[in-house]
Amino acid sequence: MTSTMFRVGTWNLDGRWDDRCEAAVAKVSADVWLLTEVPAGAVPPGYRPYWSTAPLVAGRHWSAVLVRDTARVIARWDGDLHPASAAAVVGGFVFCSSVLPWRSCGRDEPWEGTTTADKTAAVTRRLADSLPRGATVWGGTWSHGFTGPERSGSVEGRVHVREAVEKLDLRVVTEESPHRLEGLSSIDHVAVPAQASVKTVRKVEMKANRRHLSDHDAYVVDVRLGGTRRTRR
Repeated sequence: MTSTMFRVGTWNLDGRWDDRCEAAVAKVSADVWLLTEVPAGAVPPGYRPYWSTAPLVAGRHWSAVLVRDTARVIARWDGDLHPASAAAVVGGFVFCSSVLPWRSCGRDEPWEGTTTADKTAAVTRRLADSLPRGATVWGGTWSHGFTGPERSGSVEGRVHVREAVEKLDLRVVTEESPHRLEGLSSIDHVAVPAQASVKTVRKVEMKANRRHLSDHDAYVVDVRLGGTRRTRR
């Protein structure tokens, strides 16, 4: 069975985009970017964007999947995504970027439920029921760490995220990656098929002139995915 090496990056842009951000993205040289809090103009040369269906605010998207133009078999994923998620099919695999609920996200759309855990359960169950099992690369700002103290999401919310990951037959390769804040684990993640071969996982400080370009670091994964899979259940 043939396989393909992908470099996958996830980065929360915090609504920012300028020449410095574009240069930082170009330096990573990812095949697929799973971006969150994305300005509408955040499309570097050589990439094709796939946006979340609901805007975060005017001119800004919850999430986006950016695919390098040289990638093979690119198409929009037409499954039943949550409005704060975006997805595209690349080489038979679905690449999905999501923002998951956090403690202060409020009760308005696109969230359902009253507690952080309830909102997280609603989103992750919908995604787990839509995305193809074993043929998905899922990432973005999940608003939950997996180890240590929980400052953004909820401990119960972690359980719901793990349940979705297991249902999709994935593993979270950023589970032990550090947050920018000392003593916390990352809330930005990439999960790949359980049987995929992961070469490297690294945190990348996205900076210009020694200054951070966003409130979040980027996380970059080099992963070998197997031959073309079905992207339907």
